[in-house]
Amino acid sequence: MYYNECMESAKQQTVLLGVTGSIAAYKACELVRLYQRSGFKVKVIMTQRAQELVGAATFRGLTRQPVALDLFDDPRNPINHISLAQEADALVIAPCTANVLNKIANGVADDLLTTTALANEAPLLLAPAMNVAMLKNSITQKSLKALASAGVTIVGPESGYLACGTEDSGRMSSPEDICLATVGMLLRAKSLSGKRILITAGPTREHLDPVRYLSSPSSGKTGFALAQEAVARGADVVLISGPTHLTCPLGVEYVPVTSAEEMLQKASKHFDGVDIAIFSAAVSDFRPAEQHKHKLKKRTTPAPIQENQNSLSFFKSQEQDRIERKQPSLSEIKLVENPDILATLAARRREFQSGKPYIVGFAAETENVLANAQAKLISKDADLIIANDVSDPLIGFASESNRAIFVESLGHESTELMSKQMLAGVILDRIATTLSIKNLT
Repeated sequence: MYYNECMESAKQQTVLLGVTGSIAAYKACELVRLYQRSGFKVKVIMTQRAQELVGAATFRGLTRQPVALDLFDDPRNPINHISLAQEADALVIAPCTANVLNKIANGVADDLLTTTALANEAPLLLAPAMNVAMLKNSITQKSLKALASAGVTIVGPESGYLACGTEDSGRMSSPEDICLATVGMLLRAKSLSGKRILITAGPTREHLDPVRYLSSPSSGKTGFALAQEAVARGADVVLISGPTHLTCPLGVEYVPVTSAEEMLQKASKHFDGVDIAIFSAAVSDFRPAEQHKHKLKKRTTPAPIQENQNSLSFFKSQEQDRIERKQPSLSEIKLVENPDILATLAARRREFQSGKPYIVGFAAETENVLANAQAKLISKDADLIIANDVSDPLIGFASESNRAIFVESLGHESTELMSKQMLAGVILDRIATTLSIKNLT
């Protein structure tokens, strides 16, 4: 059933296939055939080195389309790389050499294929093929991680017999696997089309005075990754975030906030009418009962000495002034609870006859992770809680990776350790699948 659904989605779509100078270039011929059998229109871009391995005439015969070879090889279209990128529903580079992979990861655009890749806004899939030493090189590994974090689909490479005569990692994945991955990528790219999603991210700051505040070490990376991935899947996204150093993804409506009360106010404004609400922000549970206009002084902090005044007498006068103005010292700060944004808005959902939105909460725990997440699922009236152990430095606040537990009413499931960008994809896959099942029932 999934395969048939994928094949149906392929009709009337164009795959732009980039072929680079790897000995695996001959496999691209079979890949073209598989795309065509799946219903795709295929157009091919070849690098100069690829042409030394497979002739352009072969791909012209297979695709019945012109083969793009050079930036200026079509006099009818002087901006060839832009028109090719605009025509593509998916850009696939198979095989993808270490040279081209590293160029794309670093934004280098010096030929038709790499300029098209840089101009491309469609889903991008790379099928690496290279010698094992080149694959294991730290520069290549860094590029692979950067591309995956940017939402690029990487298929392979696999282990097998290599052109150098050894048997190791670096072999291009089979054309069948690449074709199916392409179809799945396109299916995911439209999985949230027409959906409006609200995402909260980052920490909140609860100011005591102009220089001090209560907060958390949250970097906002997970929420921003979710926003980027959701837009790539066709969703209309509003991202409400506390202070971070991150850049808002293109195509996302960005609403910056500072405090928990401000985040609740903005989230409430956007809550009505969304299909999915994802509360990934690390909201401060408490705030100072009073926010002071001036910096509070420690009771034991000596003040500057004024003329004709010794330090002891001036300190006593400052302390007396503080007491008279009923200004607390730092050891006397009173805290009050912040509003629970997730619980407040989940309760409001009960007023909607549609049952929307689908609500996802996050649970950052340091002990009894599963039990606490299960309790939160019930108490907050959420559909899904995503929990992780922030006491683990590998997956704690501000880390690059995460390992999560998905907790739902019917059970729970754990993920492997992965980048936060990859986890964002897994989360949205799960949400899209759940909503599809609900629509069928």
